[in-house]
Amino acid sequence: MNKPPQGWPRITAAVFYDDAAKAIDWLCAAFGFEVRLKIEGEGGRIEHSELTFGDGVIMVASAGGKATRPRALPCKSPRALGGVNTQSLSVWVDAIDEHCEKARAAGATIVEEPATQDYGEEHPSHRTYRAEDPEGHRWAFMHLVRDARAGNASGS
Repeated sequence: MNKPPQGWPRITAAVFYDDAAKAIDWLCAAFGFEVRLKIEGEGGRIEHSELTFGDGVIMVASAGGKATRPRALPCKSPRALGGVNTQSLSVWVDAIDEHCEKARAAGATIVEEPATQDYGEEHPSHRTYRAEDPEGHRWAFMHLVRDARAGNASGS
């Protein structure tokens, strides 16, 4: 398998917002993403953006609009669908409790408080919390406590 282009992980996600410009600012303030590219179109519409978190990348764009590519699918924010989500985004962080508090202070709805999942010594153990952004996208943030496969542990 060939390597992906430099600066790109093997898999990335695209997330669509009714107000993508506001969402980008919020994602940076609340969750710690950084903007590496933002392309604005007519009326401030976000046509494409790339946000990084460590070596991870998500793309954020405005929902709706005119699809110019063949077979492009219409995209909507969960807010436009009554809160329905078809995916949850997962992000590994270093300091889970501090990350949760920063997100809460920025207005994230914490739908599951930080808790440690431990299924025994032969399995990895991680601490996770789940949050919802202002337009209803669900996010899971995780911190490795013990990696049974590597035989190492990390502070929680």
